[in-house]
Amino acid sequence: MVSELLLCLSLGCAGALKPTCLSAQFRRPGDYILGGLFPFGKDTLNLSARLEPTLVVCERLFIDGLIWALGMKFAVDEINNSSSLLPGVTLGYDMYDTCLEPLLALQPSLLFLTRNGTTGIGILSNYSDYQARVTAVIGPHNSGLCLITAKLFSSFLIPQVSYAASSEQLSSTELYPSFYRTVPSDKNLVEAVVLLLNRFGWNWIATIASDDEYGQGAQELFLSIAGNNNICIAFEGVIPTDLSEPNVKTQLEDTVNLIKKTKVNIVVLFSFGKSAKALLEQSIRMRLGKKVWIGTEAWMLSDTADSIPNIQSIGTVLGFVMKTGRVSGFQKYVADLFSSVQQDEFCQESRELSRLMNADVLDTHCKQCDHISLGDISPMLSLFEVQPVYMAVYSVAYALHRALGCSPRACPRASIRAWQLLHFMDTFPFEVNGQSFRFDQSHSTNTGYNLIFWSWKNGTLTYLPVGDYEQSLYINESQIQFHTADHKEPTSECLTHCKPGQIRRIKGFHLCCYDCTDCPENTSWSSEDSSSCTPCPEHQWAPARSTRCHQRSQRFLFWDEPLTIALLTLMSITLLLTCLAGLLFVRNLETPLVQAAGGERALFALLSLLLLSLSCCLYIGQPSEHLCVLQGAVYALCLNGCFSTFFIKSLEITLVTEFPRCAPTLLCWVTHRRAWLLVALCLLTECLLCFCHLHLGPDYLVADYKSLPTEVLLVCNTKSWVAFALLHGYNGCLALVCLLCTFMVQTSGKRYNVARGITFATLTYFIIWIFFVALFATLRTVLRAVTQIGTILATSLAILGSYFLPKCYIILFKPEMNTVDYFQNSTEEEEDAVNR
Repeated sequence: MVSELLLCLSLGCAGALKPTCLSAQFRRPGDYILGGLFPFGKDTLNLSARLEPTLVVCERLFIDGLIWALGMKFAVDEINNSSSLLPGVTLGYDMYDTCLEPLLALQPSLLFLTRNGTTGIGILSNYSDYQARVTAVIGPHNSGLCLITAKLFSSFLIPQVSYAASSEQLSSTELYPSFYRTVPSDKNLVEAVVLLLNRFGWNWIATIASDDEYGQGAQELFLSIAGNNNICIAFEGVIPTDLSEPNVKTQLEDTVNLIKKTKVNIVVLFSFGKSAKALLEQSIRMRLGKKVWIGTEAWMLSDTADSIPNIQSIGTVLGFVMKTGRVSGFQKYVADLFSSVQQDEFCQESRELSRLMNADVLDTHCKQCDHISLGDISPMLSLFEVQPVYMAVYSVAYALHRALGCSPRACPRASIRAWQLLHFMDTFPFEVNGQSFRFDQSHSTNTGYNLIFWSWKNGTLTYLPVGDYEQSLYINESQIQFHTADHKEPTSECLTHCKPGQIRRIKGFHLCCYDCTDCPENTSWSSEDSSSCTPCPEHQWAPARSTRCHQRSQRFLFWDEPLTIALLTLMSITLLLTCLAGLLFVRNLETPLVQAAGGERALFALLSLLLLSLSCCLYIGQPSEHLCVLQGAVYALCLNGCFSTFFIKSLEITLVTEFPRCAPTLLCWVTHRRAWLLVALCLLTECLLCFCHLHLGPDYLVADYKSLPTEVLLVCNTKSWVAFALLHGYNGCLALVCLLCTFMVQTSGKRYNVARGITFATLTYFIIWIFFVALFATLRTVLRAVTQIGTILATSLAILGSYFLPKCYIILFKPEMNTVDYFQNSTEEEEDAVNR
């Protein structure tokens, strides 16, 4: 056989100068057509530059895809020549190029779904009698492509058998009921990798995946299974699949730097050959050092090793490849075919057979195949496993055999719908080279794996089998010579001893590997082996990296702190000014100025301001429930005592200036002793509102443990903002009435305008309260009490400064103005009006 192969190889090389008709060998008519999806080409032109939906062309031939396609052709020809499997009927085939691109895989997939004999897909509510162009589909090889095409074929329940797609997502028979594969799922591969890691005690590893469906899916499975087996993941890396992108080098450098930084000795790599080659080359350039690389068939058996200079420096390579048997007669079949495609008579016959398949519908076959020779693919023929493709064809052939009800001598040429094959594929086994296979519940075939070790001897690489995995893992450790300095088995563990106040921070998913991290604030360290910090009780606190919790101190506005002393000083000044103004008014009570200001009622207003200023002391020191209730009530009542006198004076001015005809009748109620009835009525109303405030929700004491890191804040909190508005809104209404009654009052320049003082007093009150409400609603610290004290003192000083102090100035420094003539408008005219 070897001599025949060498002879055919020499003939193929000699005849390679002229084009062959190999591209015409992938379409043949038959009673039942099998569709084929194979990656004949790779490296498409820039798809983003397409402005019209024209045909996409692949630039280079992909030898792997060609060999897979030849494996399908060989299986179909063998079945057609068999006298036992499908006697009396023939299988045809129609193979197309996927070019490793979803776009190119979709075009022939849609063609396979067209109604037999047409180029249109029938839109029906029931496809039970629908006869598609193909009976079944073989391929594609890539999991990403299968996830797209399987949905199409599953909607029509056309059997699709992949020979290389291993993604666990494809195991869902609910999403992909007509999808099958002659390779194990990635879940089996990942389980084998985890068992290998556990066997050698490697629990601190890195995992890297290519940025595609195969890599990402396998890595995700690996992470979930490894986590349940006490394997810690140092980091999860992703390497690009499109090596033409501008940032590829940066991504590869970052990945290698992460391997260095984490100091792992074991790297699990899920990737196809091209991406794996780029990563290994970058590792050599950056002198990563010798590691243990755990690989898969997707890159371990590719041309990665032979094409990378100094590949031995990467370290040890172990990995799993699927168990497959040899397909006898395939190499001779390929050699004979390459000889035949150089013969004109054979080529003419082949082209005529292709034309019977409507070759003009979609021309995406292997055009590059016409320019290669047997010598171009012979190195791969000896290494390449085509049994999965071979099995895929035979699985469909056996299902068709049972669906047709074939006898040992003949098969009836009955009309078979594609969906009718599914029952036989699910239920019955099929035989390949004397070995029986069956699809499991996830429509996969688990043939097991061989554990392969890259062995270098005299610079030559050999793939040395050192174990296998089916139901359990077997390893012949004596055959594994680790490429380390001492040729001993490397270790990959992570362990750090933490200091008091530190806990273990897990690296990955389990406690086998961890870093030490400080306990955060308000937590404490309990023991050396602790993996978490113990939160402190609410009444305690702790700094970072603490071994115990401390009691919180109480925080409120203390009497001896600088801010309090400053406020008490300001309060003293306010009290002093109020007392001095009161003494002046008492000594000059009968003078026109004091009488115009309200007389005795002005003294009552000053007394109210004095009490209001003194109420600042309620906000200093440790608060209590009773103090919280008193604060708002005392403030409201004292301020009401002052505003009630302003209210009466404002009514008096309004009657004289705006309603002179009504003044004789009504002025008696706002002057002299009857005015005290209105003052009492105002205070009584405020007292009723205080009771409402107590009933609806008075202020209450709150111990706030969140606002301050090391202290508990004692603060009076507002329970009901409605009650708050009722309590203080009444004084606001009085001030508003005073403002409306006085701000338009005009007098001649020779007479004193009493209304102006009330106007400015109420205006400043409103301005102060606008700022107060904004601050009071948001502050949660001792500054809240400071804000309340500041508001009280600012209000008192504003009323003193705008109403009382100008009058004190006249008494002291302008006594000549304190005459009846100057204040006649506001005193004598009012009295005359009352007497009339």
